[in-house]
Amino acid sequence: METGLTGKRVLVTGASGGIGSACARAFAAEGAEVVVHFHRGEERAEALAAELGDGAVAVGADLTREDEVERMFAAAGSLDVCAAVAGVWPAGDVPVRDLSLERWRATLDANLTTTFLTARGFLRQLEGDGALILVGSTAGIVGEAGHSDYAAAKSAILGGLLLSLKNEVVRKSPLARVNAVAPGWTESPMTRGHVSEEQV
Repeated sequence: METGLTGKRVLVTGASGGIGSACARAFAAEGAEVVVHFHRGEERAEALAAELGDGAVAVGADLTREDEVERMFAAAGSLDVCAAVAGVWPAGDVPVRDLSLERWRATLDANLTTTFLTARGFLRQLEGDGALILVGSTAGIVGEAGHSDYAAAKSAILGGLLLSLKNEVVRKSPLARVNAVAPGWTESPMTRGHVSEEQV
């Protein structure tokens, strides 16, 4: 099946992580030039970019910081697709009654703020058609006990942010698209060891 990605330039945020690296490989397999974003996983990102070849580059940025997001988009160059995959699932199982404001804010920053700044950066450089892909979670649809902070952030991405963006994008670029996916539990370096096979 022809996906139309051959020669397209694609930014994948969080590409040094489990879901992000799988997405980067999938885009590259369809002929896309992939910009491999990382925050702390520089070595993994550089290795992945080398593996992907065909114009793939690794670019670092803390996506909670406006200045670093702006530098990332400047380094990435003109983009056709942006997959906003970066996010953090906090390992500790903490009910709302015990949840600190510090963790609440950190989780929203690591998931919702990063997605907002990534979407804004991509849309500022968008001309004509293009595709923005947001990554939510089934936790944002059905909730997740002990992770209300994460569920709330992902719900905001899948709801208000996604629906507002698709209504805004059509005004600027009628051929552009904004979509979201909501993966369920996924084994990755971030989640490994926190859930047993019996629980899955």
